[in-house]
Formats: sequence, structure tokens, C-alpha cells
Amino acid sequence: MNVRVCKCRFKIKIVMVGAMATMLLVSVLSFFAAPSDSIYIVEPGPKFPPTRGEVWPKPQQEKKSDYFYLFRPDVIQIEIVNKKCNLLNETIERYAEIWQRQYMIVKRYNNISTHVESHDSEKYLGVLKRLTINMSAPCEYYPHFDMDESYNLTVGANSQMTSLSVWGMMRAFESWTHLLYFTDDSKEIRINKTEIHDFPQYKHRGLLLDTGRHYLSLNTIQKTLDAMSINKMNVLHWHIVDDQSFPYKSEILPSLSEKGAFHPSMVYTKKDIKMIINYARDRAIRVIPEIDVPGHTRSWGAAYPMLLTKCYEKNKVIAYGPLNPIRSTTYKILGELIQEVQDLFPDRYYHVGGDEVDLSCWQSNPELKEYMKQHNLTANGVHAMFMKEVIGRVKKTTVPIVWQEVYDEKVPISKDTLIQVWKYKWVDEMIKILNSGHKVVFSSSWYLDYLNFNWNSFYGDDPRLMVYQKKKNARLENIVGGEACMWGEMADDTNVISRTWPRTSAVAERLWSGLDYKHPPKDPVTTHVRQRIEEHTCRMLRRGIAAEPPNGPGFCVNI
Repeated sequence: MNVRVCKCRFKIKIVMVGAMATMLLVSVLSFFAAPSDSIYIVEPGPKFPPTRGEVWPKPQQEKKSDYFYLFRPDVIQIEIVNKKCNLLNETIERYAEIWQRQYMIVKRYNNISTHVESHDSEKYLGVLKRLTINMSAPCEYYPHFDMDESYNLTVGANSQMTSLSVWGMMRAFESWTHLLYFTDDSKEIRINKTEIHDFPQYKHRGLLLDTGRHYLSLNTIQKTLDAMSINKMNVLHWHIVDDQSFPYKSEILPSLSEKGAFHPSMVYTKKDIKMIINYARDRAIRVIPEIDVPGHTRSWGAAYPMLLTKCYEKNKVIAYGPLNPIRSTTYKILGELIQEVQDLFPDRYYHVGGDEVDLSCWQSNPELKEYMKQHNLTANGVHAMFMKEVIGRVKKTTVPIVWQEVYDEKVPISKDTLIQVWKYKWVDEMIKILNSGHKVVFSSSWYLDYLNFNWNSFYGDDPRLMVYQKKKNARLENIVGGEACMWGEMADDTNVISRTWPRTSAVAERLWSGLDYKHPPKDPVTTHVRQRIEEHTCRMLRRGIAAEPPNGPGFCVNI
């Protein structure tokens, strides 16, 4: 069941998918009808006391003991026993720094000496002294769609991490870091004896970041990538330009950003983009660019007004609309821009957009009306024609990603094209796409700009489960993943991190851990899950991510 409740000042609007609608409505109305003299019961302390050393996203298999070790980053020795590479060495160094920063809390609350103290607890196993790293395959240079992120992790007398790939090693180091927890007095960092076997259920676990509505600084994008790494997400979908601004600084078409950016300082240069791509790579994150066409292109017209369609009303031009689909100049400039962007971004996947095209503008334009008449086309047919031309201009080795309108309008697309589902009636849409042999990236219920939806609104939405409940024999493996979408109309450097996290953590766990769609839980958001996300949010805060409180009153001892 997927429930959406919007509380307004004088009335309640309830939109539901699934059963129990009547029961929920009665519960809501009963709540608002409660007598004014009801006793409000509150206890001191956090609303949901956080767990200790729980991994997020939840591992596929985990066996944890009550017996524990003390963890001291100045004591533990890390040894690589198999394949080596610079990327693995840099990963070890980065996590060693993270552990050292966390240990500053211990130093603050305890004048710790250099020698190891004795410990009274009968479950104390000593100070952890050695961690073995066993990577069995050579390093790859860039993450990719089919990368292996699986790993095994053992905390014990012979602590070790094993993985086939450097990407799996990065996930193992993150899980190890999650296993670390502070004692109540913050004088010790402990780690329990643990065994983990882990891998993601979905290959594509993404976050869309919109830099066209508000420019986001490089520091904010880096913070976003740090948070994605903490949550084991692996795709940054960079919606880089839109109607309002064109911050991509093209070298072959420089006037696009010179005239289309908000300000000369609010652009992304080739150097900036390479830095972001490498920063993401070091965290096993792919960066997929989207240059959305033919809609969402008004900023292009500041430099090239001839590219846009003139919109008419009563025989007068009233505005500029989508790209003009019948001008050769449109395709020439678009082809040059796509080639430049693809040469810069190494990922094989490229998002061509295709959503929310103002077809009424095309229908109002005399030149286009005549073209449609001569070629026996509707406005939808013109959109399909345009998208076919655009997809034909990406590199031959490229796998396109499109918004669902491109599929809905029957544009010829390859079977490996990823279709991003974002509109209503999403279960029927996914089933239709799967029946045609295509692949799905799901986003419909994970729109972060809907600020009345908290993390728990997102947590239970597993796209494979949704489809399975309606069609048991669907090709669920072709739902390859999903994305949370942080559209930028009301998000900038001041608030985008807190609006994204920890709400996106719910999406991250769903896409990594999945749900047993044959035996789904009655309510995935249990008290234990609330306690786990309390710990996880504090973990992000300690690592510089300004995540908002997930559940209500609480606290976090920070660095």
C-alpha cells in the first residue's frame, strides 16, 4: 500500500493506492476529532533511541554477536594480501581519515594514553589490531552499470574484507565504518564481532540533482557525493541545465552559458566537471549527464533564439517554447553539444530527456502547423520524430536513458534503453514497459521536492514489489533500479543537503536491500528501522552532511 496524506488548514486531502483506505480515513478523522482535554504523554530523551553499529542500507546477510572489540585507528594495521591499485590505496587512506576524525570525540571525552587499558566487561574481546584486505580482480578505472559491488566482511580475531572489485571494497569499508559505535559516555569506539555477506538488489541506485533552477556550488555537489557514498548509492543523475539557466560552459558553443547562465561565476567548466567525475569515481559513483530536450530549453534562446519555437495566440507571438523540431540548425547545434558532453563524461549511459514538452506551442505555430499537415503528423508525432533524431545523434556505443513520455509516444528505441518512470499510474506504466521487453528506472514516488513526504513515505516503495503484486510473471529483473529526484525550484546551497538527507536514505536502503516481494512485511517502517535511521542520520552529521532530524526529538554527539 502506498499512502499519501496532505494536511491543509481547513481540510484533509487523502490519496491512496491499495486497500485499507476506509480504515485509514477513519483513523485520521478520529485523530482530529479527539477531545481537547486529552492527556499528552511525553517522556524525556529521544523519541526513538538510536541503534548502535547498525549498517545502512541493511546487508543481505548479517550475523552479529554481543561480543565486541575496542577500535582505535592508531592501533589497527591494514594489510592488502592480493590485488593492489592506487584507487584501493586511496580508499584505505580516505577511510583511515574518517576513523581518525571520529576518534576525536573519544579524545575529547577521555584523556586516552598511548597504551591499551584493561576492560572489565566479560564480552570484551580486546583491541582490534589487524584488518586484511583481499581484492581478487584488478581495479577498473571507472564505475559502470554492471560493476560488482558485492563484498564479504568479518570482524573477529582474523578481521577481513573480501571482494572481487575495488567497488565492492568501497562498500565494505563503508559498512565497516557503520559498524563502529560510541559508548554512552563517548569514551570508547566499539565494534561487535560480525559477519556480513552483502550485495545490492538493484544495479542503478541514483539521485537526480538539478543545477538548472538553482546553481549548486562544487562543494555542495561534493557533499552530495559524500552522502551518496555513505548510503551506497551509485548514480548521480546530473540534470545540468533547464529553462531558467544554462550553467554548462561549452567550449564549442560558449555563448550558451555566457548568455544563459544566471551569472558568469555560476557555470561548470570542463575542469570542474572532470573534478566531480573523479570525485564520484573515488566513491564508486557514476555521473550521468542529462541535457533535456526538446522542452526545458528556454535558456538556450538567450544565445540562440532561432532554435526555439515561437508560440502564438490570436496570430501574435506571446512566448518562446520548445526547440524547433523542423529546423536543421536545431539538430546541428544539438549534435555538436551532445558530442562535446559525451566526450567529457565517460559513462556509457546518457540521458536525452524528452519530458514535459509544451505541445500546444508547436500546435500554435503556423510553420509547424503547415509541416504537420503536409506530413500527416500530430504534435505527439512531431515529438516522436524529434526524439528519434536526437537519439540517433548520440554515440553508437551509448545506452540512452529517456523520460517515460518518449516510450509512451512510441519512439523507436533499443531494448537496452532505460525508461525513467515518473508520472502517475506508475505500476501500470512499468508493466506496459516490461511487457514490451524494455528496462525501467523508477522515480514516481521518490520526488524529494514534495516536502510533505518524509523518509518513511518513501521507505516501503519497492518497484519490483509493486509490479509483482499486480502481475506475478512480470520480468522483474528488467526493473534495474530507481532514482530519488531533487528538483531545484526551491533548493539551493542553503538547504539542498537537508532536504535530500536522510529522506534519500530510505530510497538507498530500498534499492540496495530490497524487500521480499513474495512475502513482504506488513509495515516496513518498524520501530527498529526508525532507530536505525536515527543512528544513520547522526553518522552523516558526524561526517559533515547536514541531514535533517528523521523522527522528532533527539540528539547527536558530533565532532
